[in-house]
Amino acid sequence: MDSTKVEVAYSHGGFSLDSTVAGAVSRGFDVFRHGWQTQVGDGFPLPTFSQATTGDFRVRSRVAKLRDVAITDLDSASVIRTAGTPYGYADQARMYVVRRGVWSLGGGPDRAEHTVSAGQFLLRHGPPLHFGAAPNTTVQILTLPSAVFDARLRNRSVTESADSAEMRLLLAHTNMVHATVTDLGPAGVHAAHSAMLELAKAVVIGRFDDAEPALRPAFVEAAKVLADSHLADPELSAAMLAGELNVSVRTLQRAFTVAGESVTSYIRHRRLEEARRALATRSQLPSVAELAAHWQFSDSSHFIRAFKKRYGRTPIEYARSVRTGGS
Repeated sequence: MDSTKVEVAYSHGGFSLDSTVAGAVSRGFDVFRHGWQTQVGDGFPLPTFSQATTGDFRVRSRVAKLRDVAITDLDSASVIRTAGTPYGYADQARMYVVRRGVWSLGGGPDRAEHTVSAGQFLLRHGPPLHFGAAPNTTVQILTLPSAVFDARLRNRSVTESADSAEMRLLLAHTNMVHATVTDLGPAGVHAAHSAMLELAKAVVIGRFDDAEPALRPAFVEAAKVLADSHLADPELSAAMLAGELNVSVRTLQRAFTVAGESVTSYIRHRRLEEARRALATRSQLPSVAELAAHWQFSDSSHFIRAFKKRYGRTPIEYARSVRTGGS
């Protein structure tokens, strides 16, 4: 293998672990450490963990590496606590995004203690800190090159709300990285890495270059997640999604077009899918008028036409076929 292929091979990797299942607890930490050492590497050395943590490591986790970026998701059913931090780190920054529970950090040169609650993130530049969390804590840790951020952040910790459009885009992108990292080629690694750095900067400075093509997949993924949570909302539209994500409508529509669909068609198809699911699973069938109104179709006739075009049958024909076992 030539040097270029070696560099590509070691520029990215990932693994996942669920040591909360029966029989996995006893070797959970060893499996996690092996995955980290083989897939993430020496550029991101693990801290020393407490004996209580290594002996009872009940965690659902997934880890991905993109060059000089590491993404670690932890959903812990047991206590997580470090007993020492490693030396020899490159100049790095860490972003801790807490979705559930409380994440605590301390032991830095300034001896300051930091507590990050659900719905917040902490950005820390400088040497890693001791950290700990009680059971039922969910956190994402991004390890990033410190050069991404303003020099004013040097050796500082900043805590902010994680409820921003920029953070939603960043989390959508990290989800895509987790799902694809082991299959990415050199061009994909480059694009995913560039987008990660741009989005991380955007979280801190509160804005981003919405013309950046590398961010389009993140726009689409974040918009879909947001749309899925508002399907029954009469205000759901491309304009509403763009406003929530802090991008222009044109930018969002262009991103969807590149992905092979439009914002409007995605919303319509998802609403039809939810209506189809209701027809297939509810013991008491909703009426066509009820479905049309709930899923924001202008009237029953419009809903019936759209449903038949999508599934080849009217809603009533589809419901009957499901209940009689027809194909």
